[in-house]
Order: sequence, then structure tokens, then C-alpha cells
Amino acid sequence: MTVTPMPEPLLVADRSRLQFFHEADAALARDVTPAEAWDMIMAQPMPLLRLAFRIRDTLSAPFGVTPTGGFSEARGVTPVEGEMLDFFLVERSQPGLLALTARDTHLDVMTCLTTGGCRIAITTSVIIHNLFGRIYMLPVGRAHGPIVRGMLQRVQAGARR
Repeated sequence: MTVTPMPEPLLVADRSRLQFFHEADAALARDVTPAEAWDMIMAQPMPLLRLAFRIRDTLSAPFGVTPTGGFSEARGVTPVEGEMLDFFLVERSQPGLLALTARDTHLDVMTCLTTGGCRIAITTSVIIHNLFGRIYMLPVGRAHGPIVRGMLQRVQAGARR
């Protein structure tokens, strides 16, 4: 049996320049692609996450932050580089790796899903540009770990089906 190695995640910038970095991984019952994992996560977005993004959109609008519009449901298609996946730009889509970015005047964010060998990792890296970005990241930084753990649990459940 051949085990597919998991590629190194992409970061929004060199690790020494990041103001936020988080990585979490999980074992899966079967190998999945990053696009499959994204669909498993988005099939039923977490209700509190939907609320958090509505609050984020409302509070951030006066500062020129583009609204997220929330998350869509699962698509079942392969993300294409240069296209949008929800409010993220697909920076890279290749076997075992899906790199998504959101960039504005306040933050540059990259979330990278890597898969291989019945494992998944979600890596998030952030560059903060100004005071609003620092304030924004205070609650987001604290909430990020539990949110990602919930996402990984959804992928684990989906991979068992």
C-alpha cells in the first residue's frame, strides 16, 4: 500500500514575518483531497460560525472590510486557482494542497489545507497591517483553535462515511 505524503503547507509570508500562526491536524479513516475536506466542512457550517461572520461583517463594514457573505454549502468541484471559494481567493490547488487567501488593507490571511496518508492539516498564517487588524485578531486569534478543531472533527466524521 502506497502512502501519499502530505505536502508542506503554504504560508502567507515567511514564518518570521507572521503575527499569527496556527496549525492543527487529525487522522482520518481514509485519504481525502483538500477539496473533499472543504466540502465536508462546508456541508453544514457551524451555526456559531455563521453568527460570528454576520457580526464580523457588521462591525467591520465601517472600516472598509469586504463582507464575507458567509459560507456556501458543499460544491463537489475542484477549486481552480484564481477563482473564489466563498470569500477566499484560491491561491493554489494541487494534489494534497489547497491554499486560500483573503487580503485587504488590514490583514493578509492564508488558510492552507493539506492532506495525505489519511491525515489532514489546517494551517493559518496572518500578517497584520494596522491597528484595526490587531484589534480584529484579538477575538479571532482566541476563537481560531476551537473553530479549526470543530472543522477537523467534521472532516473526520465525513471520512468515516
